[in-house]
Amino acid sequence: MTGPAVVTLGESMVRLTASRPGPLAHSATMALGMGGAESNVAIGLARLGVDVAWMSRLGADSGGDLIVRELLAEGVRVAAVRDPEAPTGLMLKERRTPDTVSVTYYRSGSAASRMSSEDLDASLIASARMLHLSGITPALSSSCLEAVRTAVAIAKDAGVPISLDLNYRRRLWDENDAAAFYGSVMHDVDIVFAGDDEAAIAAGISAEPRVLAQRLHGMGAETVVIKRGSLGAFVLTDAGVHSVDALPITPIDTVGAGDAFVAGYLAEHLSGASPAEALVLAVRTGAFACLAEGDWEGAPRRAELGLLSSVDPVIR
Repeated sequence: MTGPAVVTLGESMVRLTASRPGPLAHSATMALGMGGAESNVAIGLARLGVDVAWMSRLGADSGGDLIVRELLAEGVRVAAVRDPEAPTGLMLKERRTPDTVSVTYYRSGSAASRMSSEDLDASLIASARMLHLSGITPALSSSCLEAVRTAVAIAKDAGVPISLDLNYRRRLWDENDAAAFYGSVMHDVDIVFAGDDEAAIAAGISAEPRVLAQRLHGMGAETVVIKRGSLGAFVLTDAGVHSVDALPITPIDTVGAGDAFVAGYLAEHLSGASPAEALVLAVRTGAFACLAEGDWEGAPRRAELGLLSSVDPVIR
């Protein structure tokens, strides 16, 4: 079997979503699903025709079975160690108002938090065309941090480019610890994705997003992609800066939009497109993901991309 185009590693969790807006305590039913930043990206890539593998550690339980089944069904290769002594993590998704989503995570002592360097398939990483990481995984535990550092070392030794979504999570670590990690790996990163606030944690406060991007570039990242939500996005490289406006949509669920954005950019980048061209698809896939309930369910396939500009609401 040849190596995948992209390898990513990280936590995925069982997801329970309240079936209607309102307090979770009064929700009579909940929908069962799964999600996680890196597995969301993996599904987004697979739907865009990219061969992708996902590594992790899952409980030897029904939750782990659910995650493996969903990923395999989406065409994602799965290289996950099953842990008989720790459960698969859980997230509860509450829509307190029609326009507000709150997500609560139960990951302490989870199988994913016990992931270590020994769980990595080094040959899979070394044979890939890209290693994608997020800032969530190293924040889960010291063993997860070491696993990420080991994955980076394997990729660098094999000449595999590295993509990093800063993906800062305040509940997992403080800004100082996150900044220290970002600074320690930025010189190894080829493409970095960040929101304005995340870029400020990594590069220092600035009122101007392009200054933040220039600082990240100066720290070692060859390509810096800044995600700005409704303000669009821009990419900075040695060749200059290119920006793209956000698409006018009425969002249904914005959770996972950043992961779909990353998948769109990486898919186009791996096809040989320029950073400007990759950014156009990233904005489109990110917008698409907001048009359906779920963390990854709305990620588009290439054949569906034209639907955002369709004038006919009925397709026959």
